[in-house]
Amino acid sequence: MFRRRALALVTTAVLTATAAGCSTEDPPAAPTEAAPPPTSAAAPTPQVSPTTAPTRSHAVGVRRLDLSRGEDRPLPTTVWYPARGERGGEPERGAPVARGRFPVVVFSHGLGGRSDDYSGLVSRWAEAGFVVAAPTFPRTSSDGDGNVLDVLNQPADVSYVLDEVLALDDTDGDPLRGRLDTGRVAAAGHSAGGVTTIGLFTTRRDDRLDAGVVFAGTAIGFGTAFAGSAAPQLFVHGELDDVVKYTAGKAVYDKVPWPKAMLSLPEGDHGRRLLSNDATLGVVSGTTVEFLRWSLYGDPAARERMTDGATRDGLATFDDQL
Repeated sequence: MFRRRALALVTTAVLTATAAGCSTEDPPAAPTEAAPPPTSAAAPTPQVSPTTAPTRSHAVGVRRLDLSRGEDRPLPTTVWYPARGERGGEPERGAPVARGRFPVVVFSHGLGGRSDDYSGLVSRWAEAGFVVAAPTFPRTSSDGDGNVLDVLNQPADVSYVLDEVLALDDTDGDPLRGRLDTGRVAAAGHSAGGVTTIGLFTTRRDDRLDAGVVFAGTAIGFGTAFAGSAAPQLFVHGELDDVVKYTAGKAVYDKVPWPKAMLSLPEGDHGRRLLSNDATLGVVSGTTVEFLRWSLYGDPAARERMTDGATRDGLATFDDQL
């Protein structure tokens, strides 16, 4: 997870390396090409054509991909996926893949974390009919050297992982062959992973992405020049976050030019009470599942459930601009 001193460290490192300043208005030091301007705000519909969303929950399978983007960038990736069998149990390693074609979500962990730290959240996405690929980054994970500046390299890591995962849909003998809906893709991430995710929609735009989910993220290092085709965004932030301040996340959210929503948890902190507490995890996972069903399956009923579930039990407020 993104530890207490991490934000200050990231800020210092990015300021030193890019002279970008701490404003969320400006992108980092110029990339090789200027980012294209964002398109105008989209109509209040998802950007994918509707398809049949799952009508029941799935069991969950899990596997590991030993990926590497060069000798010094190992990216071991955990994949959770809808599986055959009885739902409700722990993810089963190597379980047979369920029938159907499933959208793909790539998830980025926080500083000092690992992909498996988020199993409680992403396994719920897999239950709902999504394949979730979560790399463990080489330098910002619990096994890395803590070089926070390496966050700036992580959008390229995510795009590489996405290349490799989507290719499995056409790989002879792979269990996911014919099971991936490669035209329906989202990115999500927590804290430093939220920074990474913002980068994927700004100066390091990956045009394959149809939607994004940002948990406790800010725009340090990448700015708010959202680029490319409109992609709905969901921001999730605890109002008691003392690592990435709520106002910092809200400032980025306000700059998103596309359909968007923000789930705010008045008692939520940066990690434990945002993603681990049973009550808030229920609201967070439920809202994100419905957002992904709406934005990747084009499920209109999910749109209504999202709004209703977000404010359940008074644990959160929901700014809905979708």
